[in-house]
Amino acid sequence: MYNQIFFTNILRLLDEKDMTKEQLAEMSGVSMSFISDLTNGKGNPSLRIMEQIADCLDVPLPALLEQTDLDIKSLEALTGGKPRGLQEGYERVSVILPSHQAYIAREWAKQAKEQQAKKTSQ
Repeated sequence: MYNQIFFTNILRLLDEKDMTKEQLAEMSGVSMSFISDLTNGKGNPSLRIMEQIADCLDVPLPALLEQTDLDIKSLEALTGGKPRGLQEGYERVSVILPSHQAYIAREWAKQAKEQQAKKTSQ
């Protein structure tokens, strides 16, 4: 599923930034053929390649993997109907925060995981 989210986000960002696949390949050092495979849902990139692409698109890597602008039906079609990793009503986010706020966010994440585990075990 993450490959589908990854390549749809790449395509969206290329469009938003008015960039071509060729420009992305040149800037990231990833071959044009591999960029084409990725954006056609056929590539299986390494973490290093994903980081290079994220850097070139000026976005954090988690944003390319965890968030999508696809609606639920489109995402389910891409993933073969498999559910996403989080329960309904929960969402994973990546942010940069000062230390004290990061501590609070980690505590919230801990509580949310505990709540999800309780729901799953019931």
